[in-house]
Amino acid sequence: MSRLREHSDAGQAFPIYITVVGGLLLLALAYFAVGQAAATRSDAQSAADAAALAAALETRDRLADEWLANVLDPDTWQDIFDGEVPVPDACWRAHELAARNDASVECEPDGMLGYTVVAETNDTVGNTIVPGTEDQKATESATAVIESRCSFKPPAEEADENVLPELTCKGEDWDLKPEDLSELPKPEDLFDVHLAD
Repeated sequence: MSRLREHSDAGQAFPIYITVVGGLLLLALAYFAVGQAAATRSDAQSAADAAALAAALETRDRLADEWLANVLDPDTWQDIFDGEVPVPDACWRAHELAARNDASVECEPDGMLGYTVVAETNDTVGNTIVPGTEDQKATESATAVIESRCSFKPPAEEADENVLPELTCKGEDWDLKPEDLSELPKPEDLFDVHLAD
Protein backbone atom coordinates (compact mmCIF):
# COMPACT_ATOMS: atom_id res chain seq x y z
CA MET A 1 0.00 0.00 0.00
CA SER A 2 2.77 2.45 0.93
CA ARG A 3 4.59 1.53 -2.28
CA LEU A 4 1.56 2.54 -4.30
CA ARG A 5 1.45 5.90 -2.52
CA GLU A 6 5.15 6.59 -3.40
CA HIS A 7 4.41 6.17 -7.10
CA SER A 8 1.34 8.32 -6.81
CA ASP A 9 3.35 11.18 -5.20
CA ALA A 10 6.07 10.95 -7.84
CA GLY A 11 3.45 11.23 -10.55
CA GLN A 12 2.09 14.41 -9.00
CA ALA A 13 5.53 16.05 -8.74
CA PHE A 14 6.36 15.61 -12.42
CA PRO A 15 3.75 18.10 -13.76
CA ILE A 16 4.85 20.65 -11.14
CA TYR A 17 8.47 20.16 -12.22
CA ILE A 18 7.52 20.67 -15.89
CA THR A 19 5.54 23.82 -15.02
CA VAL A 20 8.42 25.30 -13.01
CA VAL A 21 10.99 24.52 -15.73
CA GLY A 22 8.67 25.94 -18.40
CA GLY A 23 8.14 29.10 -16.34
CA LEU A 24 11.88 29.54 -15.84
CA LEU A 25 12.49 29.05 -19.55
CA LEU A 26 9.82 31.64 -20.38
CA LEU A 27 11.37 34.05 -17.88
CA ALA A 28 14.83 33.52 -19.41
CA LEU A 29 13.45 34.25 -22.88
CA ALA A 30 11.74 37.39 -21.59
CA TYR A 31 15.04 38.60 -20.06
CA PHE A 32 16.75 37.85 -23.37
CA ALA A 33 14.16 40.00 -25.20
CA VAL A 34 14.69 42.84 -22.73
CA GLY A 35 18.46 42.50 -23.22
CA GLN A 36 18.12 42.64 -27.00
CA ALA A 37 15.94 45.76 -26.76
CA ALA A 38 18.43 47.42 -24.39
CA ALA A 39 21.34 46.61 -26.71
CA THR A 40 19.48 48.09 -29.69
CA ARG A 41 18.66 51.22 -27.66
CA SER A 42 22.31 51.48 -26.64
CA ASP A 43 23.35 51.25 -30.31
CA ALA A 44 20.94 54.08 -31.16
CA GLN A 45 22.27 56.26 -28.32
CA SER A 46 25.87 55.63 -29.36
CA ALA A 47 25.03 56.57 -32.95
CA ALA A 48 23.23 59.74 -31.83
CA ASP A 49 26.09 60.78 -29.53
CA ALA A 50 28.76 60.15 -32.17
CA ALA A 51 26.79 61.95 -34.90
CA ALA A 52 26.06 65.04 -32.78
CA LEU A 53 29.70 65.27 -31.66
CA ALA A 54 30.95 64.85 -35.23
CA ALA A 55 28.82 67.75 -36.48
CA ALA A 56 29.87 69.96 -33.56
CA LEU A 57 33.56 69.12 -34.02
CA GLU A 58 33.34 70.00 -37.71
CA THR A 59 31.83 73.39 -36.82
CA ARG A 60 34.47 73.92 -34.12
CA ASP A 61 37.18 73.37 -36.73
CA ARG A 62 35.54 75.84 -39.12
CA LEU A 63 35.31 78.46 -36.34
CA ALA A 64 38.97 77.87 -35.48
CA ASP A 65 39.84 78.36 -39.17
CA GLU A 66 37.94 81.65 -39.10
CA TRP A 67 39.90 82.77 -36.05
CA LEU A 68 43.21 81.84 -37.68
CA ALA A 69 42.24 83.72 -40.84
CA ASN A 70 41.40 86.81 -38.75
CA VAL A 71 44.03 86.55 -36.03
CA LEU A 72 45.44 89.95 -37.00
CA ASP A 73 41.98 91.55 -36.75
CA PRO A 74 41.02 91.32 -33.04
CA ASP A 75 37.77 93.20 -33.69
CA THR A 76 36.39 89.97 -35.20
CA TRP A 77 37.48 87.65 -32.39
CA GLN A 78 34.43 87.99 -30.13
CA ASP A 79 31.99 87.24 -32.97
CA ILE A 80 34.00 84.15 -33.84
CA PHE A 81 34.08 82.94 -30.21
CA ASP A 82 30.33 83.56 -29.95
CA GLY A 83 29.68 81.59 -33.14
CA GLU A 84 28.25 84.63 -34.87
CA VAL A 85 30.19 84.23 -38.09
CA PRO A 86 28.80 82.23 -41.00
CA VAL A 87 30.21 78.72 -41.21
CA PRO A 88 28.80 75.84 -43.28
CA ASP A 89 26.20 73.56 -41.72
CA ALA A 90 27.99 70.41 -40.55
CA CYS A 91 25.03 68.01 -40.46
CA TRP A 92 26.69 66.10 -43.31
CA ARG A 93 29.22 64.86 -40.72
CA ALA A 94 26.37 63.59 -38.54
CA HIS A 95 24.95 61.59 -41.45
CA GLU A 96 28.41 60.22 -42.27
CA LEU A 97 29.04 59.06 -38.68
CA ALA A 98 25.55 57.58 -38.34
CA ALA A 99 26.07 55.50 -41.48
CA ARG A 100 29.27 54.10 -39.93
CA ASN A 101 27.25 53.14 -36.85
CA ASP A 102 24.55 51.41 -38.94
CA ALA A 103 21.93 54.08 -38.23
CA SER A 104 20.16 56.95 -39.93
CA VAL A 105 19.79 60.42 -38.42
CA GLU A 106 17.87 63.63 -38.51
CA CYS A 107 20.15 66.55 -37.69
CA GLU A 108 19.34 70.16 -36.83
CA PRO A 109 21.63 73.01 -35.80
CA ASP A 110 20.72 73.92 -32.22
CA GLY A 111 21.33 77.65 -32.12
CA MET A 112 24.66 78.88 -33.40
CA LEU A 113 26.85 76.58 -31.35
CA GLY A 114 25.22 73.18 -31.21
CA TYR A 115 23.57 70.29 -33.01
CA THR A 116 20.68 68.04 -32.04
CA VAL A 117 20.56 64.63 -33.65
CA VAL A 118 17.87 61.94 -33.58
CA ALA A 119 19.27 58.54 -34.58
CA GLU A 120 17.36 55.41 -35.55
CA THR A 121 19.03 52.03 -35.84
CA ASN A 122 18.90 50.26 -39.18
CA ASP A 123 18.66 46.92 -37.36
CA THR A 124 15.57 45.86 -35.44
CA VAL A 125 15.36 44.24 -32.02
CA GLY A 126 14.73 40.94 -33.80
CA ASN A 127 12.50 37.95 -33.14
CA THR A 128 11.70 37.43 -29.48
CA ILE A 129 8.82 36.05 -27.44
CA VAL A 130 7.47 39.60 -27.27
CA PRO A 131 5.21 40.18 -30.30
CA GLY A 132 6.14 43.02 -32.68
CA THR A 133 9.85 43.24 -31.87
CA GLU A 134 10.89 41.80 -35.22
CA ASP A 135 10.16 45.23 -36.83
CA GLN A 136 10.99 47.41 -33.82
CA LYS A 137 13.90 49.84 -34.25
CA ALA A 138 15.41 52.00 -31.54
CA THR A 139 15.43 55.81 -31.66
CA GLU A 140 17.53 58.04 -29.40
CA SER A 141 18.61 61.68 -29.46
CA ALA A 142 21.68 63.68 -28.45
CA THR A 143 22.73 67.32 -28.42
CA ALA A 144 26.34 68.45 -28.72
CA VAL A 145 27.38 72.00 -27.91
CA ILE A 146 30.43 74.13 -28.70
CA GLU A 147 31.71 76.54 -26.07
CA SER A 148 34.48 79.06 -26.37
CA ARG A 149 37.33 78.40 -23.97
CA CYS A 150 38.90 81.83 -24.51
CA SER A 151 38.67 85.41 -23.43
CA PHE A 152 40.85 88.40 -24.26
CA LYS A 153 41.46 91.95 -23.18
CA PRO A 154 42.06 94.60 -25.82
CA PRO A 155 45.48 96.25 -25.52
CA ALA A 156 45.71 99.58 -23.76
CA GLU A 157 44.80 102.54 -25.95
CA GLU A 158 48.34 103.86 -25.89
CA ALA A 159 49.72 100.50 -27.06
CA ASP A 160 51.25 100.06 -30.48
CA GLU A 161 48.69 99.27 -33.22
CA ASN A 162 50.51 96.07 -34.03
CA VAL A 163 50.07 94.62 -30.53
CA LEU A 164 47.52 91.84 -30.33
CA PRO A 165 45.36 91.21 -27.27
CA GLU A 166 46.55 88.61 -24.82
CA LEU A 167 44.41 85.54 -25.27
CA THR A 168 43.51 83.38 -22.26
CA CYS A 169 42.04 79.94 -22.93
CA LYS A 170 40.99 78.06 -19.78
CA GLY A 171 43.93 79.32 -17.76
CA GLU A 172 46.50 79.14 -20.55
CA ASP A 173 47.83 82.49 -21.75
CA TRP A 174 48.82 83.06 -25.36
CA ASP A 175 51.11 86.01 -26.00
CA LEU A 176 50.47 86.55 -29.70
CA LYS A 177 53.01 88.50 -31.70
CA PRO A 178 52.03 89.65 -35.22
CA GLU A 179 55.58 89.18 -36.46
CA ASP A 180 55.69 85.55 -35.25
CA LEU A 181 52.48 83.55 -35.54
CA SER A 182 54.12 80.14 -35.60
CA GLU A 183 52.69 79.12 -32.19
CA LEU A 184 48.94 79.54 -32.27
CA PRO A 185 46.19 77.78 -30.32
CA LYS A 186 44.68 74.68 -31.90
CA PRO A 187 40.91 74.23 -32.34
CA GLU A 188 40.71 72.22 -29.10
CA ASP A 189 42.46 75.09 -27.28
CA LEU A 190 39.94 77.62 -28.58
CA PHE A 191 36.68 75.67 -28.24
CA ASP A 192 35.30 72.90 -26.06
CA VAL A 193 32.87 70.39 -27.58
CA HIS A 194 30.72 68.15 -25.39
CA LEU A 195 27.35 66.48 -25.14
CA ALA A 196 24.69 68.56 -23.41
CA ASP A 197 23.45 67.19 -20.08
